[in-house]
Amino acid sequence: MTAQTDTQGSVTTVYKVSGMSCGHCEGAVSGEISEIPGVSSVQAVAASGEVTVVSEAPLDEKAVRAAVDEAGFELVGQA
Repeated sequence: MTAQTDTQGSVTTVYKVSGMSCGHCEGAVSGEISEIPGVSSVQAVAASGEVTVVSEAPLDEKAVRAAVDEAGFELVGQA
């Protein structure tokens, strides 16, 4: 598990997402995940397939998976 608690009381988690190939893909994934309650920051990188999410508390992986699915991609798991 790559989730870690930061000093400000936030949690940073890195997920692997398959299928992202461009900036539009990054935006679609970021947009969907950012709608999950408690998420304060999302950075998707198509080249590595990694999505870094900063949230107030650990996220339910089912919610993240649903958001990634909604964007048209597949959540592989935590990096």
